Amino acid sequence: MNCEQIKQSVSIRVVLESYGLFPVKENKRTAFYFALDREEKTASLSVDFIKNTAFDFGTGKSYDIISIVQTKNKCDVSTALEYLSKFDFSNSTNDNIEASEELEYTILKIVDICHPALLDYLKSRKVLGCKDLVKEIHYRIKGRYYFGLAFHNNSGGIEVRNKYSKICLGPKDISLIKSTNEHNSELAVFEGFFDYLSYRTIEKEISSSDIDYLVLNSTSMLFHAEEIIREYKKISLFLDNDISGKITGEKILQINKNVENCSLFYQDYKDLNSWLIR
Repeated sequence: MNCEQIKQSVSIRVVLESYGLFPVKENKRTAFYFALDREEKTASLSVDFIKNTAFDFGTGKSYDIISIVQTKNKCDVSTALEYLSKFDFSNSTNDNIEASEELEYTILKIVDICHPALLDYLKSRKVLGCKDLVKEIHYRIKGRYYFGLAFHNNSGGIEVRNKYSKICLGPKDISLIKSTNEHNSELAVFEGFFDYLSYRTIEKEISSSDIDYLVLNSTSMLFHAEEIIREYKKISLFLDNDISGKITGEKILQINKNVENCSLFYQDYKDLNSWLIR
């Protein structure tokens, strides 16, 4: 993989998060961050999540993910590439995949899952027993027809997954799933819905507990969940065992001190689903 390919293989958002940098102001495509190389009161670093680049209005410098690492680590390109190699290139794809709300799309139908390819996909991830927690969606983008698993978020957006793609139709947001008990004191937090399905699969094999579930759908959506996290007496974290998961866990601990890091249970695996399909 050459430098140009690497520049588009890891989300700039995830790279910035690895340094504890989060948006000060954000919209669908862009966000403002504080500068990489100085302290400032007004955020001047404009980040374009679609192009995976940044521009500092204070200095006039442009950045990609390699030059961001060079600036923060004060290193050469080779060392920056070594730092970026710690990220999961297969899953940390560019935020283009999560920006489909800016595309023209048409939802054709949403039904109970019956397509053999989707059933096989759920089976391969060992969560077929929880197929009732997701739906089957058929949609069209730029005249092309697609289908996948559908998982709704709190803003009416739909997280869509299949074996080959990962997108969000409509606004990106968290998904809060409340149990039948209205007064639960525990909240289980997941990054993506496959980890949520994995937990529910495991939960069926033991005793079902009265807890609520929060799927971030992206660690960048944590700011949408802060008030929710404050409401619970106990937070159980099932985050990924990577840099972004660690940073997100630390930020949640700042919001609510009653946190249990359950990722230690699958510490030798990337995430809960990877442990389940081991």
